Amino acid sequence: MRNINLRYVEEEYDEKGILTKLNVKCPENFNFGYDIVDDIAINDPDRRAMLWCHENGEERTFTFGDIKKYSDKTANFLKSIGIGKGDAVIVILKHSYQYWFTAVALHKLGAIMIPATFMLTKHDVEYRINAATVKAAICVNDVADAFDSAENCPSLETKIIVGDKREGWYNFDECVEAASDELERVPTKSTDIMLVYFSSGTTGYPKMVVHDFSYPLGHILTAKHWQNVDPDGLHFTIADTGWAKTAWGKIYGQWIMESGIFVYEYEKFIPADILSLISKHKISTLCCPPTMFRMFINEGLEKFDLSSLKHTAIAGEALNPDVFYNWYKATGLKLMEGFGQTETTPIVCNLRGTEPKPGSMGKPSPQYTVDIIDGEGKSCPPGETGEIVVKLYNPRPPGLMVCYYRDEAKTAEACEGGWHHTGDTAWRDEDGYIWYIGRNDDVIKSSGYRIGPFEIESVLVKHPAVLECAITGVPDPVRGQIVKATVVLRKGFEPNDALKKELQTFVKRETAPYKYPRAVEFVDELPKTISGKIRRVEIREGK
Repeated sequence: MRNINLRYVEEEYDEKGILTKLNVKCPENFNFGYDIVDDIAINDPDRRAMLWCHENGEERTFTFGDIKKYSDKTANFLKSIGIGKGDAVIVILKHSYQYWFTAVALHKLGAIMIPATFMLTKHDVEYRINAATVKAAICVNDVADAFDSAENCPSLETKIIVGDKREGWYNFDECVEAASDELERVPTKSTDIMLVYFSSGTTGYPKMVVHDFSYPLGHILTAKHWQNVDPDGLHFTIADTGWAKTAWGKIYGQWIMESGIFVYEYEKFIPADILSLISKHKISTLCCPPTMFRMFINEGLEKFDLSSLKHTAIAGEALNPDVFYNWYKATGLKLMEGFGQTETTPIVCNLRGTEPKPGSMGKPSPQYTVDIIDGEGKSCPPGETGEIVVKLYNPRPPGLMVCYYRDEAKTAEACEGGWHHTGDTAWRDEDGYIWYIGRNDDVIKSSGYRIGPFEIESVLVKHPAVLECAITGVPDPVRGQIVKATVVLRKGFEPNDALKKELQTFVKRETAPYKYPRAVEFVDELPKTISGKIRRVEIREGK
């Protein structure tokens, strides 16, 4: 490895070789597509960028030279149909390798990429198209019906499908193959909008988190110091491309470090299949949520050769110490927990070389100034619970969101008092390790998904039996949390198991299936504040 991409950072270490300070140096016109992908492709075209495997046994290896070629062809195709700088494009490609062609191409064009999950329904699609003024959609067939049935979406001009042919849609593979692989650089600035993620909240529809072209450089710490990727190895982060975990583990920091990424396209998560792939392809570093590590352990780790693994990281939910110890006993590897948000890169983490405390998220990232504060904005002493916050500087810390798109009020709320407010509560011990408590705003974390109560409540109240409802998370040993619906029925409806199943099916049909309430409780009334707001905390506490 040339290490040339580390020219974008200044690092300081202690006597044990552990990172203590990291400053990102972002050029005014930095663009990940040209300055990272193309730079590697020109200097080391045969370096492996990605090994993609399908559950049907198909395998494809792509070099950085390939990624440059196909991203240039993709960019030229998109440009030919009117997609350019500043245009919003929603991308729903699951684990398809075409995602990486598309992402790099959109970055090169200066377009705004909006990754999303394939589980969106017609209602979800309509909201996202109109909220972000989406001009084009690039999707797999799973979600095409939702786009074709979407109504009152005047901004959507173009639909492109991957892997299939469909009336009214461009076929991605055919059009890209026919396009030129000669692309002239499109001028962009590091402060231009590059990426928008829809992130669930509790008091409204999903917020639109904005990242600019400097954002990928914020993930140097993610890949190098937390995930400890090997430039000559394969890194495997298990996540759908619709989620920000892909930005954390499947493209930016990993490719800046010139590491190969491993991508597995599958429909159902089968632990034995994943463990077999790790063994077969000699995966060197692995990152996934605690739920998956629990499943790996339950599968029986002794049946698989995991000797290629050199480092394992974990994020998405709080880590149960039992999982830490069982994994360590079987593999000799410590699970290095990290914490962050769609709005950030790692805020708190166990850096390589540090000694984790099982159950703790680690220590503040050297990339940020992190504190835990009380309701008055004062720093909490060790042992006292408060909110995790990140200091706002000018210029903005690398990897931190620019704003919530088209929502000045929510942006101001998140940046109150010169801090980025995470909405997550925790406490720190005398050694500076931070221990997670929970969410301020009731967002549910289940199997790595972030689920906003409002989205499910707004669906449930459409059912003729539901007068009002409240969505909360309840602890679950496998998923971390599951969704619970507490429901007040309309007159004429009786609570019974058949109605519970009907409501669950209704939610599955109307919104992404992972959001459905696995637990349903019928009550006569919901606890509320004087102003009429539902007191979810009382529901969680069983009051």
